[in-house]
Amino acid sequence: MQLDFTHHQTAHCENGVASNLLRNKGLNISEPMVFGLGSGLFYVYLPFLRVSNAPGLSYRPMPGWIFGRMARRLGIKIKRQKFSSKERAQRQLDDNLKNNIPSGLQVGVYHLPYFPDDYRFHFNAHNIVVYGKEENEYLISDPTMEKVNRLTEKELEKVRFSKGVLAPKGHIYYPTYIPEEETIDWEQAILKSIKKTCNDMLAPVPIIGVKGMRMVARAILKWPKKHGIAKANYYLAQMVRMQEEIGTGGGGFRYIYSAFLQEASKKINNPRLLQLSEEMTEIGDLWRDFAVSASRVYKKRSNQENVYAALSADLMKLADLEEAFFKKLKKAV
Repeated sequence: MQLDFTHHQTAHCENGVASNLLRNKGLNISEPMVFGLGSGLFYVYLPFLRVSNAPGLSYRPMPGWIFGRMARRLGIKIKRQKFSSKERAQRQLDDNLKNNIPSGLQVGVYHLPYFPDDYRFHFNAHNIVVYGKEENEYLISDPTMEKVNRLTEKELEKVRFSKGVLAPKGHIYYPTYIPEEETIDWEQAILKSIKKTCNDMLAPVPIIGVKGMRMVARAILKWPKKHGIAKANYYLAQMVRMQEEIGTGGGGFRYIYSAFLQEASKKINNPRLLQLSEEMTEIGDLWRDFAVSASRVYKKRSNQENVYAALSADLMKLADLEEAFFKKLKKAV
């Protein structure tokens, strides 16, 4: 049983699953448009929450929010289910496949056998599509991978019911209604989503947006004395992992958002968005530079003096640049 489904590789899993599911049902929507309409650019620092024994840090909203926000703004309806029973979860997935419904799943990455070892850690907010089944193997479209994969029933069950923070509990989701493309009010959806992103990044709350970045910058200065060099470096490593590898956040998300602004500029005829997209790309480059500098520190390859002070200053600069950027973007819409 293999459904008519085309796998497209993307930069981020939730964007990619949403885009691939909607394309499969006839709505041609790009990953950047999904991300932008879902107000996917975000930042929050949660020092009171431990993720892999490091302070919680996220560059994106809660799992499912990107697809959910985008769907509401376009008039798309999505069905979501979680399960206490593994048998019921598998039965629902099998029924969907029999009814020609490719399905998105939230899974943990630690036990995904096709994931490289370096990318495996206890992160339960990964997204994949199941688009078929042959004997006891499910056909998997993981948008972060170049090619499709397969998981046995037991392998898929294990990642669907992984334990820990954000445990997926067999979470399955799929669109049940998609409006005709010509009936969608793209301008309203684009403007609303941009305003939401600007408000999030400029939020007055200390742990969110640019204020959250500044809070992390100040924390970096304290980590070596408060926790010791080894733990401070571990915190930096976890930050880079969430930023550039698993979470995509940093530079990757800025490049996707830049592409969204380019596409949105043409769709609603707003040249200012095209200009700002170029600025967002430059900010993305600086996030990548920050990740490289941080990685040199925790790998003990940095020759720079006062490395933690330098990283703190770099992050403060990024916060300043993003504050100015999102004020200009808000004014542009």
